[in-house]
Amino acid sequence: MRLFLISVLLCTSASAMAACPPLLDRKMQTLDERTQSLCDYAGKVLLVVNTASQCGYTPQYEGLEALYRKYQAKGLVVLGFPSNDFGAQEPGSNKEISQFCVNQYAIDFPMFAKTDLKANPLYADLLRATGQAPRWNFHKYLVDRKGARVQSYGTRVEPDDAKLVNAIERLLEEEPQ
Repeated sequence: MRLFLISVLLCTSASAMAACPPLLDRKMQTLDERTQSLCDYAGKVLLVVNTASQCGYTPQYEGLEALYRKYQAKGLVVLGFPSNDFGAQEPGSNKEISQFCVNQYAIDFPMFAKTDLKANPLYADLLRATGQAPRWNFHKYLVDRKGARVQSYGTRVEPDDAKLVNAIERLLEEEPQ
């Protein structure tokens, strides 16, 4: 009986590990400096966004949070990655960014530690998948539930843009893993 339980546990662990797509198979630091496995988001539709607190597009935080609240129960997760790469518009520390996001926009979606996009392995994989690197803050990548299909949306595509919302809805209709 004991051997059976061990083998069931090993099979369960192996299948859980196999369910994590390569795109998400990594750990990253959050704004509050905890380590977060992106595998925790396997089976979800992801909207990955590079953010900045002092940008003309910063009000997109409001639309991103609205998308997250509207579609979270159906499987959408918005992932924010603050970056100072464009126009030095994210000069603050992780703590300052966190306070800004909560106090100014009541952000509840997951936010990761401030990053250099060119050195971020997730962004390298998103670039490989789409051929499009962010050219400014608030570039969006939409990732399907399997982590296999990635679509790129430029900065000027607002979170409530029909093209983006329709793409999110189509991916949410697909069966979870």
